[in-house]
Amino acid sequence: MTTGQITARQFHLSRGVADWRVADGGAEAYFSTGSFAAGAQFVRAISELPGVDDHGPDIDLRPHGVFVRLFTTAPAPDGLSSRDVEMARLISAVAHQLGLTAEPSQVHNVVVVIDALDIAKVLPFWRAVLGYGDRHGGPVDELNDPHRRTPIVCFQQMDAPRPQRNRVHLDVWLPHDEAQARVAAAVAAGGRAVSDEMAPSWWVLADPEGNEACVATWIGTDG
Repeated sequence: MTTGQITARQFHLSRGVADWRVADGGAEAYFSTGSFAAGAQFVRAISELPGVDDHGPDIDLRPHGVFVRLFTTAPAPDGLSSRDVEMARLISAVAHQLGLTAEPSQVHNVVVVIDALDIAKVLPFWRAVLGYGDRHGGPVDELNDPHRRTPIVCFQQMDAPRPQRNRVHLDVWLPHDEAQARVAAAVAAGGRAVSDEMAPSWWVLADPEGNEACVATWIGTDG
């Protein structure tokens, strides 16, 4: 690890970050504001924090709440650092001063996964059609929205064709303490558990017609 870089586990074990969850995409928190105006006030207060110009968060202001995401080197669990811990503490302190409540259950990130026999051949198509850019140095071939608004698209190497099985699926990244409830809800809604062999890192689920999705957590990303 580089100086200051930390794992998802180390982030969660840090003091003062109870509002935050790592669910791919870095560390994220959702604060319920009740109104757009209150959310805007919160965002303005964040903009005035010391050091925010050097380590600014991604912020999504919605009519009734604010999503805030922090990462240092890449929008993934391997991109966290001690700077993110420090900024998370400052942002939570501001939220508490304004009487805002964090709702960790609202945190999630979605990754679109495409299985391919020849990744180098299919990746340029998806780069062009989505208008995405490359992410270099990641664990898999990935394309990212330059503005980090829409889901990451990543590519998994196939060894052989898989007829009658979907080759595009979603990875739904959730807080580690929300994943099992989401799996149970999906099964109760008519899905089935295909595999829990790698749980709690991820569960493979399928809808009634066999289309698959994975529910994933940070557990396991730090070895």
